[in-house]
Amino acid sequence: MQTVQKKEVSAGEQPLASQDYVVKAMPSILGTFDMTATYLLIIFFITNATVAASGGPAAFTYLLVGGITFFIPSVIATAQLGVMFPYEGSLYNWTHRIFGGYWSFFSAFCAWFPGVLVMVSAGDVVVSLIQGLNSHWLSDPKEQGAVIIVVVLFSGVLATQRFRIVQNIVNIVAVLTFFAVFLIGVAGVVWLAHGHPSATKFADLPSWGINWQSGTSNISLFGLITLAYLGVEAPLNMAGEIKERSVVIRKHLAWGTLFVFVGYFVATFSLLAVEGAANASATPFSLVSTVDIALGKLVGSITCVCLMSFFVMTTVVYNSTYARLPLVAALDQRLPVLMGRLNKHRVPSGAIWMQTGFAAVVTCVVFFGLPLISKPGTEANLTVEVYNVMLAASTLVWAFSNLFLFINVAVCYFRDRNAFLKQSLFPLPLFFVSIPLGAVSCVLAIIDTLFNSWIGTLIDNAHWLLAIGGLTLICIIIAAIGSMYASSEATWESMRS
Repeated sequence: MQTVQKKEVSAGEQPLASQDYVVKAMPSILGTFDMTATYLLIIFFITNATVAASGGPAAFTYLLVGGITFFIPSVIATAQLGVMFPYEGSLYNWTHRIFGGYWSFFSAFCAWFPGVLVMVSAGDVVVSLIQGLNSHWLSDPKEQGAVIIVVVLFSGVLATQRFRIVQNIVNIVAVLTFFAVFLIGVAGVVWLAHGHPSATKFADLPSWGINWQSGTSNISLFGLITLAYLGVEAPLNMAGEIKERSVVIRKHLAWGTLFVFVGYFVATFSLLAVEGAANASATPFSLVSTVDIALGKLVGSITCVCLMSFFVMTTVVYNSTYARLPLVAALDQRLPVLMGRLNKHRVPSGAIWMQTGFAAVVTCVVFFGLPLISKPGTEANLTVEVYNVMLAASTLVWAFSNLFLFINVAVCYFRDRNAFLKQSLFPLPLFFVSIPLGAVSCVLAIIDTLFNSWIGTLIDNAHWLLAIGGLTLICIIIAAIGSMYASSEATWESMRS
């Protein structure tokens, strides 16, 4: 056992082929604004504000608790690892250096496939926004699936274009998104300034608290809101394409984190002030209807366009960013060479189209296949049930991969304290508090999600636990087996060469 362990650590210390290749073959064009915009499109899913609003004033408590115990520790861990190892693949590269090839592929796979499924989720929000414009539109699951597939295919086409052009569009959409946040915030202020009563009693102090009581419990919000902060390390999948890496890594994390906090708090406040908890959490379109009510249909329509542009471009960002994981794995001979091919624009088109196809197939199964085998009249419910179980399970796998951020930092410190301290970005006591706190918060959020159904009216907690627990376990087993294959493939290729 000791011999095997030494070989693994030794292998992990060797530079990966992907580190040098990416720097030479792909242009370093990403600056602070580019990375901040990418960060926002990955983490700031503004529709999470409608989920948070279901808890009333307690939403702010959970946003703060999740932010302090999980989000900020994740940012600290990501910043430290990113500056120490500013290479393409982020978590994949970092874990390779700490634990070697097997665990690097395992952690990357657990981060990768949930990221691809978010493309489907973003397309589904586009469907919800269209339905909000007219309740008679897209009522059939097949119609919804068709729209999602169009959005996913569009992401594949755009993500394979010249990267600088794509990034410019991402930057514009990030600005439009926070213009929408500004309008939503103004809507809340104008509503109250014109003498309308707040739809939520903010002065009721007990409603701000964490409630464990049966029947009125809001503890399920902890998992939902905490895990909404997942994806901090994802923009650094493109770390090899950043100019002035150390500076940009630190600045984009600082600015991006600030904007995420502001965006969630502003949107949640206006939703609760204008609509109230019940109406605000009913549909993602409540973000638009809040502006409609307070500022009029014209401004509401502008908000809708801005939000729709966000979710369309989010699919592009996820497709492009997460394609870097199979890219580096292929360059390191752990996946077929097709995944490592670049097109004439020097972007990983093979990986992007593989992800696009995967997301489209999942959409076809959920929105086209399931209605064919369901009982008449239950098609919509079955689609919602399977979609939410799939999304919840993938979120838990994603959260599991996030644990490697905290583990990697801890092992880095204990393995070589002097080297760690020389590159440390933060005071040592902050690491001692934030790293264990982040790991514990992540585990508690996973447990909370396992035991509290997202769709209690369709799936009770007991069946929810069995469904997402079983699916999560299956996904982790697949990742474990796939990692063994990838590790053995890399060993075989190195022996041949």
